[in-house]
Amino acid sequence: MEIFTVGGFNEVGKNMTVVKTGEDVFIFDLGVFLPAIVGLQEQETEQKDHSEKKLRSIGALPDDLILDKLGLRNKVRAIFLGHAHLDHIGAVPYIAYRYDAPIIGTPFTTTVLKKIMEDDNSRIPNQIKSVNPNSSFFVKGKSSNYKVDFVNITHSTLQTSMIALHTPEGIVLYANDFKLDDNPILGLPPNYDLLKKIAKEGIKALIVDSLYSGVERKTPSEKIARALVEEVLLTIKNENSAIFVTTFSSHIARLKSIVDYGKKLDRDIYFLGRSMKKYVSSAIDIGMCPFKKDIFLTSYKRQVDSVLKKVEKNRKNALIVCTGHQGEPGSIMDRLSRGSLPFKFRQNDNVVFSSKTIPSPINIENKLQLDKRLKKFGVRIFDNIHVSGHPGREDLRDLINMIHPEHIIPAHGTTEQMMPMVDLAKELGYKSGKDCHLMGNGQKLKL
Repeated sequence: MEIFTVGGFNEVGKNMTVVKTGEDVFIFDLGVFLPAIVGLQEQETEQKDHSEKKLRSIGALPDDLILDKLGLRNKVRAIFLGHAHLDHIGAVPYIAYRYDAPIIGTPFTTTVLKKIMEDDNSRIPNQIKSVNPNSSFFVKGKSSNYKVDFVNITHSTLQTSMIALHTPEGIVLYANDFKLDDNPILGLPPNYDLLKKIAKEGIKALIVDSLYSGVERKTPSEKIARALVEEVLLTIKNENSAIFVTTFSSHIARLKSIVDYGKKLDRDIYFLGRSMKKYVSSAIDIGMCPFKKDIFLTSYKRQVDSVLKKVEKNRKNALIVCTGHQGEPGSIMDRLSRGSLPFKFRQNDNVVFSSKTIPSPINIENKLQLDKRLKKFGVRIFDNIHVSGHPGREDLRDLINMIHPEHIIPAHGTTEQMMPMVDLAKELGYKSGKDCHLMGNGQKLKL
């Protein structure tokens, strides 16, 4: 068996891992590097060039050309997607066409992918297939037929999976982006029974989210974030002021909490922004949006302007949930802060960031500038009303003790962020370079 760490092993994003067994090759995730795309959007004024060539030139796509050099491109039998975040599926519209292979993910993941392509008017020749959480899928290869389990796990978006590829050489478990939340607000809890069953068959290699492997914690449940949202929204004293909340559009469970407490305030709830529309309408399509009747969902310029004019006149009756928690250029919050929309913040209006700034230099700077512009209006800012979607060191310890993989490959971060995973593995009896492998982009591990 050979494992190629193509992207997401030197940075947070552009996730792509490739597994070769016999004459068959499988791809796990095709993500983009979001900071590069944000940087591109800042430079672009009139002409938007988001072609494959342009995105490759700025390092926004995983360097999958390595598969051509190794003669593996035509051996790819399937592309598996772990969940619906752009750093895991955003490169599909640009590079999936290079492989004569179906794309397989859960219903929410594949619905979001289709909406992204619809929105950008892009098409790919690959078949897109949905598989329900906790179900298996079979792929016909040249060397063998393969069973693939989509094991339900919790994260900050719906229907996230750990993917178990059963091969004649043993099982590869792809566990990139997860948390161990036994009390999710929406969706199913982690399927520990299925993980233990797979572990009994023997896990040859675990590719694991190590972003916060150096943080001595167990990541709190989403119910903690729900309590934080309740605490902020229900204790805002200035009843005549506007309330704006911004969060990850893909975090449907968080959006549910915001809507639930918005209703307690007896306010009309408006969702504004293109990515809000994409993710929320995907949740509606698969029957996982319990708040769909409680919100007005708008994304077109005319609709957004009309809602904001209404809120400008009657601030106390509305709760606005919008895009822009990272200060992304062109987002609703960014445009509001620049005064380019028909609503002007006043002293004591409230802006709630139910999010954490993703730690890349461009995001940190954008968020800093956004806060400065908002403060000039005299608004009240409530920041970091959030819990993470990634495992801490103690969650990773629990996972490894539960499944006892033969080999561990840290993923999803810079070398510095993944190093503590190697130390943790040593604590658990693994040896660096022997059965715990710190890899970089473009490397190969032969087992």
